[in-house]
Amino acid sequence: MLPSWTDPDLGSMKRVALWLLTVVGEGQEFTKEELRQAFPGVSQVDRRMRDLRDFGWRIDTNREDPSLEAHQQRFVRAGVSVWEHGKATRPAGAVVSAARRREVMAADDYMCRSCGITTGDTYPGSYERPQLDIARREVRKADGKTEVQLVTECKKCRVGGRGMVVDLAGVTEEADALDPQSRKLLAGWMEAGERVFTPAERVWSNYRALPEESRAALRATLGLG
Repeated sequence: MLPSWTDPDLGSMKRVALWLLTVVGEGQEFTKEELRQAFPGVSQVDRRMRDLRDFGWRIDTNREDPSLEAHQQRFVRAGVSVWEHGKATRPAGAVVSAARRREVMAADDYMCRSCGITTGDTYPGSYERPQLDIARREVRKADGKTEVQLVTECKKCRVGGRGMVVDLAGVTEEADALDPQSRKLLAGWMEAGERVFTPAERVWSNYRALPEESRAALRATLGLG
């Protein structure tokens, strides 16, 4: 049987966890105001709720789920039972400091490592600029073990790529299988920190974005029928 979320001896974070489970319910929405009304006089109750994310609790805002309004949140999934004895110890490395955040972003050239967009870009077909942040990504290493590494990711990719595991061993195997010329080309992209497109590749990229009528006109111009 779960303890009562109203028990003041439990501490704010544990009480918020129990409130989410017993009052809100997994998969349900709630508002910041409802949270504050449930815990009157509790200092920084919003932060205590955010702390649950370090224990595997998933609570989405409109940053993760664009369908939510700014004042809404969704309790998606419970994590560690933090009210149980010994389970509310924060995992090592759970908090990303401001200095570490800057370090990761600088190492990633302030670029989303999923789609490649940078802080100075806009999303195709819009005037919207990306919101870059730090995400935790599971990486499957050559020995088969997985570890969580920090990566720069934009809001759109963070929502769409939730739960993704990247396979370092698989990428390494593919790189090893490349012919010498392709490996040299790949090494050049790695050293430059970007893929340098040939003129033909740039045209191909633009061609794919054209409507079919325009693609047909371009094919006709090139004598391709």
